[in-house]
Amino acid sequence: MKRINEYKKLFGVENEIELKTLKKSYRNLVKEWHPDKFQDGDVLREEAEVKSRKIIDGYHFLVSMAPETKALNLDNYNDTITNSSIAEYVHKGLLLEISYTDGSAYEYFGVTKQVYVKMYNSPKLSRFAKRSIYAKFPYRMTKRKSE
Repeated sequence: MKRINEYKKLFGVENEIELKTLKKSYRNLVKEWHPDKFQDGDVLREEAEVKSRKIIDGYHFLVSMAPETKALNLDNYNDTITNSSIAEYVHKGLLLEISYTDGSAYEYFGVTKQVYVKMYNSPKLSRFAKRSIYAKFPYRMTKRKSE
C-alpha cells in the first residue's frame, strides 16, 4: 500500500487511477526530469536519472492497477483464479505474491501477517484465497500466462 500511495503522490493521483490523467502527468514529469535535459557533470543529472527511472516504474505500476487495465484483463484473471491452482506464494510485509500453475502471477496489496498465517495453515489453499484474498485486496498482474 505504501508503494501505491507513493506513486499516486508522485503523479498527483487522488483516488481512482484514470489512464488519461496518468498519461498526461507521466509525460509532464518525463519532460521535466529527463536526464538528457541536463549537461554532463551537472549535479542534477544523476538525480534526474534516478527520478526518471522512478517515474517510469511508477507509471507502469499504476497502469497495471488502473480500473481500465483490470477490466481488459478481467476474463484472464477470473480464468486463472478459477481454473488454475496456486503453485507458490510469498508474503513480504503487506505484499502477497501468488504464482499459479498456468504460469501467471499476481501481487495482492495490504495482506496482513494474520491473513497470511491463516492462508498458510488452510487445508484448502485455493478455497481460502477465493474467499479471503481475491475479492478483498487490490491486485496487479506481474507475470502473464506462458502460452
